[in-house]
Amino acid sequence: MRKKKASPVTDLLLDRYAPIADGIAALFFPYAEVVIHDLHDQTVVYLANNLSKREIGDDSALEEIDASADERVIGPYEKLNWDGRRMRCVSNVLFDDAGKAAGMMCINFNIAVFDDVRTTLDLFIKGTGIGTKPEELFRDDWQDRINTFLHGWLRERQIGLNSLTREHKREIVEALHAEGAFRGKSSANYVAAVLTMGRATVYKHLKQMKEHG
Repeated sequence: MRKKKASPVTDLLLDRYAPIADGIAALFFPYAEVVIHDLHDQTVVYLANNLSKREIGDDSALEEIDASADERVIGPYEKLNWDGRRMRCVSNVLFDDAGKAAGMMCINFNIAVFDDVRTTLDLFIKGTGIGTKPEELFRDDWQDRINTFLHGWLRERQIGLNSLTREHKREIVEALHAEGAFRGKSSANYVAAVLTMGRATVYKHLKQMKEHG
């Protein structure tokens, strides 16, 4: 939205910064509003993706901004929108050709929607009514035991699964063998798949341990 009659300062602000405001609003649509204020007459001169229900020509209420301040970026800070939604905001001082503060571009981002998403994800991840695993069902769950042991081993050594060397993999096979992990049917094949090893290599390590055991 654009003022019909504008001062030279407003014209400069609109010509130079309105396309930037439109670009930001388009990139983060529908969550971001961008407002351009004229610091000289303290009015709103441009709105992109209006979320605040303000209008062109409204008072800016930015009298407390020091036009000679060196601070060019103010924020991020938070405020409440008219509907109670939390907005995270950043204000940027806009300068004229003489290097003087002429306007302010305020980017107001609706973060309330992400609070809702987070709440939904937390409910989904935590679940409701989830009890302990039934012992009878999981008594022979060797895959679960292998996974638990493997990731505990990785955490202790601060190693990623994709960063394992051949020596690491041999050590894991030996440690799993000591834990009795290979008593389960097809457990050797499972370990080979998880560790991206050849099954023959896993059987080779197991054979060597039996020979030395």
